[in-house]
Amino acid sequence: MHHPFVRTPISAVVAAVALGILSSPVIAQNQRGASEIEEVAVVGSRIKRSDEVVTSPVQTLSADDLRVSGSVSIGETLQELPSVGSSLNGNGSAGTSHGSSSLNLRNLGENRSLVLVDGHRWVNGAGTRGFRDFVDLNTIPQAIVERVEVLQDGATAVYGADAIAGVVNIHTYRDYDGADLKVYYGAAGEGDRETASLDYLWGTNYDGGNLMVAVSHTDQKPIFTQDRELTAVPLNGLSAGTIEGVFRESNLASVLDGYASAGVTRDPGSDGSVPASWRAVDAEADQFNRYYNNYVVGPLQRTSVFARNRTELTDNIEFSVEALYNRRESDQLFSSAPPVIRGSRGFVIANDPLVNPFGVEFSGSDFRVDNYFDDVGQRRNAQEVDTLRLAAGLEGELRNGWSWDAFVSWAQNEADFISYNQIDLDRLALGLRACDTSAIGGDIADIAAGCVPVNLFEPLTGEMVDYINFTGRDRNSAEQRDFTFNVTGDLFTLPAGEVAFAAGVEYREESGEDRPDSYVQADPRVNSYQTTTSAPRDGTMGEYNLGEVYAELSVPLLRGMSLVQDLTLDLATRYSDYSTFGDTTNSKVGLAYRPVDDLLLRGTWAQGFRAPSILEMFEGARSTFLPVNDPCNGGGEGLVGCAAVPDSYVQQGPNVPGEVGGNRNLQPETSENTSFGLVYTPSYLEGASLTLDWYGIAIDDTISTFGAQNLLELCATTGQRCDYVSRAANGEILNIVDGPINLNRTEVKGMDLVARYGMETALGGLDLTFNASRLLDLTQESTLPDGSILVEDKVGTAASRESFPEWRASLSAKLSADKWSASYTARYIGTTEESVADESYGIPAVIYHNVSGSYDVQDNLNLKVGINNLTDKQPPVSLTNLNINFDQNTYNPVGRFLYMQVNYSFDS
Repeated sequence: MHHPFVRTPISAVVAAVALGILSSPVIAQNQRGASEIEEVAVVGSRIKRSDEVVTSPVQTLSADDLRVSGSVSIGETLQELPSVGSSLNGNGSAGTSHGSSSLNLRNLGENRSLVLVDGHRWVNGAGTRGFRDFVDLNTIPQAIVERVEVLQDGATAVYGADAIAGVVNIHTYRDYDGADLKVYYGAAGEGDRETASLDYLWGTNYDGGNLMVAVSHTDQKPIFTQDRELTAVPLNGLSAGTIEGVFRESNLASVLDGYASAGVTRDPGSDGSVPASWRAVDAEADQFNRYYNNYVVGPLQRTSVFARNRTELTDNIEFSVEALYNRRESDQLFSSAPPVIRGSRGFVIANDPLVNPFGVEFSGSDFRVDNYFDDVGQRRNAQEVDTLRLAAGLEGELRNGWSWDAFVSWAQNEADFISYNQIDLDRLALGLRACDTSAIGGDIADIAAGCVPVNLFEPLTGEMVDYINFTGRDRNSAEQRDFTFNVTGDLFTLPAGEVAFAAGVEYREESGEDRPDSYVQADPRVNSYQTTTSAPRDGTMGEYNLGEVYAELSVPLLRGMSLVQDLTLDLATRYSDYSTFGDTTNSKVGLAYRPVDDLLLRGTWAQGFRAPSILEMFEGARSTFLPVNDPCNGGGEGLVGCAAVPDSYVQQGPNVPGEVGGNRNLQPETSENTSFGLVYTPSYLEGASLTLDWYGIAIDDTISTFGAQNLLELCATTGQRCDYVSRAANGEILNIVDGPINLNRTEVKGMDLVARYGMETALGGLDLTFNASRLLDLTQESTLPDGSILVEDKVGTAASRESFPEWRASLSAKLSADKWSASYTARYIGTTEESVADESYGIPAVIYHNVSGSYDVQDNLNLKVGINNLTDKQPPVSLTNLNINFDQNTYNPVGRFLYMQVNYSFDS
């Protein structure tokens, strides 16, 4: 279907520029002197400028800034910016990033932060149980990054949707000439988290062009829970049961003396076929740490190849083509397969000596085996994510000095998700029946073939393990096609200067597909629960396309007057037409006022828009486990939503069954962004600058999950939304349905301060930078079923995998001489408070200290050594972050980390 606006404004702009190219004579080679300042487009505007009069706050990170702490990924560095909130990283196992790295600007979520590379969109991530709706920074190799610009303001009018919280523009090397090899090795003070990296960057200028190639490989080893005191034992308690298993069945009372309703277990190492080996369960002694040997920080391998060729077709037209391949391998460790055997789920242990030494069948409704299949091994989920991106571009200049560019790209993230050491529950159920198929209807020939009787009363044999072991294989992908055309130049001259203009069109297609393992999805044929211990989910696919046209103006109002050195008005508007939601227009107004040379005052007002992502709309329903504290535990002490829960009910473990998925009834988000700030560069203090900005972002129809814990508490205390929570007659939670919905409103306000000072000392040049962000307000409103409004103020609070401290800050100092340099950085995360069972617990502030030093051994050989987290600071304890005991999306659990890096530059 063709959209009308695509046939008119877009075609008109393209035609006009094409006509200008064809009708203009070839421009003579640029004769500008070397001293002339190059015009560039700074993130937040498509207009090329030669001055610093920008209305929006932009923070630029140089190559030195990005590599000062010796990080091996762009995500690790950007996540430490004070303006970035809790973000997905490599920490933890359960429910985490599955190897991806995100950026959460302004604490508004990674899918409201737009990530660009050289001003162009990057494909969304993949590699978890379903595709992502944000850019995975682990798909962008750090070796090609020259600098990063962070726009801390809304930019929907300039770049389109998803730029509500801000924009990160990652610039790659453009005219690299030479060859550079970087070898890196580091390890934590505990001897783990070994990290090795190799980057090779090569480029050469040739007659009329430049060719660049970058190759990199990084290998990061894991840290295990038992190797850190903080994570060795989950603070929310161990799981009830033993590796040998806890058996419950009323028939056992007839064959075992001292049988208790709590069940019986076997003494370790004893003969399970002898009744004397079995004893009543001791609730205090018989506990199992299912999180032993999980990851505190997971392993990660990345390999990438990037190539770009730029060629001058004429004196004023350049053609470029580039390609990237990136492979990411990551995995997570979990406990061995958890308890699943219940009589109510169709499991039976036959009265057969091959599988049962007691001479009675176990099949009653009270039959239950609580065991972890330790003999099968720990479950391991592995991701293999391949990123492929191809792009080509043209750029040039017109006779009147205007410049234009066209860019087209195709990119895809494709992931294999492999689940090792799961259990085939149908095979297990048949094995427990001693392979007797007589009572089973339907075709189970594939399951019965090679059936091995499974005896749970003794350690499993290798044959038993091979028969019931299952490996699941899912595949998912995200794909993007994008075309942009931009033109910029000066329209006419006003008394205060040139009126600058930019306009352009963009057409983009986004799609995602999730193909879960068909066997996992199949209906069970022997048991009545599910086919395997892998969580089933519905496969899904979704796509949308959009066409956009935008225009920008930069109007100099006044210049060169007393108390008005410069007054500039910036205007931008963008029209977008979505195949899923129709059209929308969003605009932006900015004003920059320089009363004197030393001071710039600026302010912006902007509209924002974010359409629901493919993931939010089309994600297939999947089963999972959600960490919660059940308020109905023990009957709920009279809570209205716990009336049907018996007093005898005790929550058996912190993780309960849940279901998450997409919501096709979602509506788009809209936002209003406001910012005011100043830039002060005192002439009396050369090398000093100060920027201070206030921002406010209000989002309507916020798309968010209500949260499993919130659903439970809302149901318990008010009786509302209890239909999202399913319970058994004994009170046990059978399922919680938690998916994305449009909440009423989210509002965030804050302030940013960046102070820089550079000076010469007797030892060398000293550069100081202080960067701080203060969160003034973060309020989320949602309408409850009774029509009342629930208002949550998150400033200073902490919850599961997210923290909202009022203050975040960083300080860096670098001293440089001819052959050596030394650096110190400190990162501050302020205090927060978490609530557990209506009790509040304070989480203290944390400061990480990093030091490094480098020395030029030769002109082309540099050696760098450093220590991150010099004081070996561990994350603060958190009781809401169940099982791992700290907020893994906010704090660094590695501890002291030492590294060495060697850079060798080859003669060009």
